[in-house]
Amino acid sequence: MMRLLIGIAAGYVLGTRAGRARYEQISRATKAVATSPVTRKVLQASRQKLSDTLNTQPRLEPMKPIDEQTILVPQDQLKKK
Repeated sequence: MMRLLIGIAAGYVLGTRAGRARYEQISRATKAVATSPVTRKVLQASRQKLSDTLNTQPRLEPMKPIDEQTILVPQDQLKKK
């Protein structure tokens, strides 16, 4: 908690010394990065990876037929007798 307060205080002091012009420069740079197409692609890829990681559905393994007459059915679609 103390580290957080020290960080906030240091940021405030450095920010007030830099002045309004530096604030505007940092603000423009931040907006440019946030609206960049590269940033959007990275965010989309990371969101997709996170979504895949948190997916509750099991991944289906590719199945190969043993012969021409074999029918493959996923386990969850089999009727219980």
